[in-house]
Amino acid sequence: MAEFEPVLTANIHKPDSHTLRVYEQGGGYQAIRKVLGGMSPTDVVELVKASNLRGRGGAGFPCGMKWSFLPKDHPGPIYMCVNADESEPATFNNRILMEQDPHQVIEGIIIGCFATKASTAYIYIRYEYPTAFRRLQAAIDECYAAGLLGKNIQGSQFSLDIYLHRGAAAYICGEETGLIESLEGKRAWPRIKPPFPAIEGAFRKPTVVNNIETMACVPHIVNRGADWFKSMGVPSTGPRDAGSYGPKLYCISGHVEKPGCYEMPMGVTTRELVERYGGGVWKGRKGKASIPGGLSMGIMTEKEWDVPLDFAGPGKVGCLGLGTAAVTIMDETTSMIDFLHNSCRFYAHESCGQCTPCREGTSWAERIVHRIKAGKGRLKDLDILLDIASSIGIIPGTTICGLADGAAWPIKNAIAKFRGEFEDDIKRTNPTGWMVEEAVEALELVGLGTGH
Repeated sequence: MAEFEPVLTANIHKPDSHTLRVYEQGGGYQAIRKVLGGMSPTDVVELVKASNLRGRGGAGFPCGMKWSFLPKDHPGPIYMCVNADESEPATFNNRILMEQDPHQVIEGIIIGCFATKASTAYIYIRYEYPTAFRRLQAAIDECYAAGLLGKNIQGSQFSLDIYLHRGAAAYICGEETGLIESLEGKRAWPRIKPPFPAIEGAFRKPTVVNNIETMACVPHIVNRGADWFKSMGVPSTGPRDAGSYGPKLYCISGHVEKPGCYEMPMGVTTRELVERYGGGVWKGRKGKASIPGGLSMGIMTEKEWDVPLDFAGPGKVGCLGLGTAAVTIMDETTSMIDFLHNSCRFYAHESCGQCTPCREGTSWAERIVHRIKAGKGRLKDLDILLDIASSIGIIPGTTICGLADGAAWPIKNAIAKFRGEFEDDIKRTNPTGWMVEEAVEALELVGLGTGH
């Protein structure tokens, strides 16, 4: 890879990088002054559309296109909700930005609100991020004092208020309508769509929901232009592929020597991430598998580590997508039974319970894998798990949101890519019952925190 100049993490190693003083010393808030000095909201939307910035929160939806879905000439109010919940396992790129460079995020939010004509922005932040909460609140306070927030920002006709809202540790609040329901003080049950948030979102008003890292990209696009943003990453290969452009924060954790968060152009491979930045697989062991972008994306085998980690790459090897680009490495000693047990237990716990296929499917998947792990599995159980995984989620059309799809993909990938390991383990641990076809009783789930 050619030398790359980090922009999203350019300030994070400076002393007091979270302060307004340090951010402005590095050129901060020049983008909003440029916007307010002569650009219209439509100009900003078209610039972001031209950059092909795609959402960094998981779905990869084009940011400028999402902004353009808001109704024209709406009397208001229009809201922006910024998703800082970051509850996808092993993901911490948003936390780095909020703790170390909160003003970069806030400047992006201000520009986004100007572009969408939003008068109020809510940052929905997970409760387990106390340092990020304090840093963001301090940065917001600095902005009010400096005239960068509030009425008539920098002497313009544009006014904006930003509020922090702390969530209560629920994975489902990462789904945009579940987030909105929680923000309104209700149980975080995702809404049936349509209407989509752009038409009827927070408080039944037009709302745009964006991710923290997505907003951090916006000031750089304003300062450097759409062509600069598109000069890095993976170009579009056709009408079904919008391309994967710009810088990206990749997390790497698990069985590596140097876990951390690293900024690179979109399209780095898992192997390069592990060997060049992660210090290699730990303890001199070999790699066995990896999660490409948060648990919900499924898993890749070590032989698939040369696939680019862009919005299209992981899908070519059977994964759900890039997700949050939070890569978790598993070494050769990792049990796929243990991996799948942890995965199913997580999703059974985090399902909000609104949709029966998700509520029951995740629960029974956990029970089946628990029985396999306890040495009472059958080969038939693998096919039952695959049947569950193919029957839940918005892809087969049985649930309101995508949590069930995220629960299904680790099951699909683990069994498809490591079926031999599952079968050998079942035969070894249940030598007298692995071939049984008749129904068997589920084991009691004790002390696993699932509530079953």
